[in-house]
Amino acid sequence: MWNCNARSLEPRWQGAQGLLLPVSTPSWSPPSDRNCIGTELRLCICLVQSVTTQSKAHTVPRVSKEESMALDRVGFVGVGLMGHGMAKNIVEKGHPLAVIANRNREPIEDLKKRGASEVRTLHELAAASDVIVLCVTGSPQVEAILTGPEGLSSAGKELIVCDCSTSDPSSTVKLAAALAPLGVTLVDTPLSRTPKDAEAGTLDVMAAGDDAVFERVRPVLEKFAGRIVRTGPVGSGHTMKLLNNFVSLGYAALYSEALTLGAKAGLTPQVFDSVIRNGRMDCPFYQTFFTYVLERDRNAHRFTIANALKDLTYMSAFANASQTANPLGAAVRNSFALAAGAGRADDFVPMLSDVVADMNGVSLTQK
Repeated sequence: MWNCNARSLEPRWQGAQGLLLPVSTPSWSPPSDRNCIGTELRLCICLVQSVTTQSKAHTVPRVSKEESMALDRVGFVGVGLMGHGMAKNIVEKGHPLAVIANRNREPIEDLKKRGASEVRTLHELAAASDVIVLCVTGSPQVEAILTGPEGLSSAGKELIVCDCSTSDPSSTVKLAAALAPLGVTLVDTPLSRTPKDAEAGTLDVMAAGDDAVFERVRPVLEKFAGRIVRTGPVGSGHTMKLLNNFVSLGYAALYSEALTLGAKAGLTPQVFDSVIRNGRMDCPFYQTFFTYVLERDRNAHRFTIANALKDLTYMSAFANASQTANPLGAAVRNSFALAAGAGRADDFVPMLSDVVADMNGVSLTQK
């Protein structure tokens, strides 16, 4: 198993695009590869292409606990690595929160101790919520939650649903159009950063959708976000997320091959790091990646190779549907496909460095 004063939404652009909002206060079933449907994806591409690049920054006012509780009740689906921290911040910062379990009871019990209530069905979740946040693996899971036989859309309740998953943008556009007549408003609000940032309430959120709906859900997003970036119409948030992950996972593949080449030449990861760190090529992603490489901290970046491959597969389908040559994307995807095919799908992204090294007969650990 696995609804807002909702209106049928048309993209509106007054002051929406590229808006940077610094916030003043701070698993699921394995993914399956799926091809994007060309018609819906081309619709998504057309919407995204209408986004301008101008941006404007302003400070978001603090929302008090009393104001927050007066606004909306929140339901949450997917309290896993990222979702637990997000849900924790939502309930601890004032919103009434209802959660639904999947397999792991530990995060559910922790959230109940913090004040959340547990429901057993998606219909019960809809009845207990005004805004529902999804943080699941990808589009197949989102589609099942929203449109399955016992899904949210069959509950007969007006809702806003914020999809924080990394989903296929063509699916998001199609779902939003199908759900609007049922009183369910779907917006894509994917995330960047790590589970540690989710716990700290400092995630980056890429927020798509209508201005009025965004203003309605912003108090909820603020509870777990350090930064909110407006991307444009529905579908543009998930498209931007795919681009973000293409860049970051491209770096992961690049680091992995560079480390292996260095090992072949007798250069250790420590020497490599001493050159890159604090230089022009250093960045937070590099630092978390190398926390694993140097310190063998498996929890430095808890994002699986399987999920990386899923995101890169969505990216490949998007490139194909937009008739865009994407040779680097294919190369990066193949790096992760090789790792998954070698039985390492459940390993985390920095461990790609070990997979590439192993395939080339070298080790990145000091003997």
